[in-house]
Amino acid sequence: MSLQDEITARSSKIFRESYQMSIGELINLYRDGEMDIHPEFQRVFRWSEYQKTKLIESIMLNIPIPSIFVSQNEDGIWDVIDGVQRLSTIFQFVGVFRDENDNLLPPLTLQRTDYLPSFAGVQWNGDSKELSFTKEQQLFFKRSRIDIIIMKKESDPNTKYELFQRLNTGGSLLSDQEVRNCLMIMTNKCFYEFVTELEMSESYRNCLPISDRKTDEQYRMELLLRLLIAEHINWSKISQYQEFSELLDKETIGLCENDLDYEAIKERFTTTFNLLYGLLGENTFKKYSNNKYQGPVLASAFQVIATGVFINISEIMSRDDRNDWIKEKVKKMYEEEVFKKNTIPGVRAIPRYKDLSEFGIEYFKP
Repeated sequence: MSLQDEITARSSKIFRESYQMSIGELINLYRDGEMDIHPEFQRVFRWSEYQKTKLIESIMLNIPIPSIFVSQNEDGIWDVIDGVQRLSTIFQFVGVFRDENDNLLPPLTLQRTDYLPSFAGVQWNGDSKELSFTKEQQLFFKRSRIDIIIMKKESDPNTKYELFQRLNTGGSLLSDQEVRNCLMIMTNKCFYEFVTELEMSESYRNCLPISDRKTDEQYRMELLLRLLIAEHINWSKISQYQEFSELLDKETIGLCENDLDYEAIKERFTTTFNLLYGLLGENTFKKYSNNKYQGPVLASAFQVIATGVFINISEIMSRDDRNDWIKEKVKKMYEEEVFKKNTIPGVRAIPRYKDLSEFGIEYFKP
């Protein structure tokens, strides 16, 4: 297939249209439940009050703001792909924004800006005339128009996920896993809530003492998904992935779309990390060398130990000597040739992930 054939084939799967809508029209769509802006994203897209104020200022000063991207679902509802924080700021300012629990948030109070110092303390409908938008200002705000780009329901189902990733990676302040969290919410909110519950479990978090930066970047969630993916992935198809992040993205969506037994997974997960933390504590995934555990948490150690123990947990728990057996297996693991070969510089991430996962499953088989 030639380059032009590829372009033609792919573009034929994307149906889009664009036009301008007034803020008043967008408010009505939101009030009527015809637009899903994913309030759960507020955990990820964190704007300060000043950033919110600057958006309102831009609208009032006729400064162009970026387009809003939405995907039209089968039922006609608009699923916001890019523009969540802009829309939620607008809706909060006019006093209609609701959080993920359907609670009405307090209206946004504006702050002083360089161009509009009188913004300080102003609300849509404030406690006094001086601290409220006038009728004229409210009408101007609601009649201001924003460019909307709509991915129509006839488009390839994966288009909105691809678009979301492209708009929220690269120069974005979001980590790859924060973007992945949003993809889970868009694909299967129940699955996202399930893995969040697992990630918050005390024994799991205690086994992974990591920095505040890695915590903010959702590193524990990434490791958790690596574990679940390793059990369900079809290893014969991994050659289709060019980057490890692509594998995690696509396989995470695959988990979202699978009919998984959440209760069974939770029981095995809890048993696994209660066992590991009880035996090794914060040293669970730290390297054992010179007769002691040392250094930071190793992703390679996690992939072997967590995957191997999790998948074999039923058989492991049937052993009377499981405690001593686990501790000895962990200590000796670092001297295994497969582990050493896959933890030297230069090994590609995808083959390493496959080799360490398969090694762990076999190594921790009683």
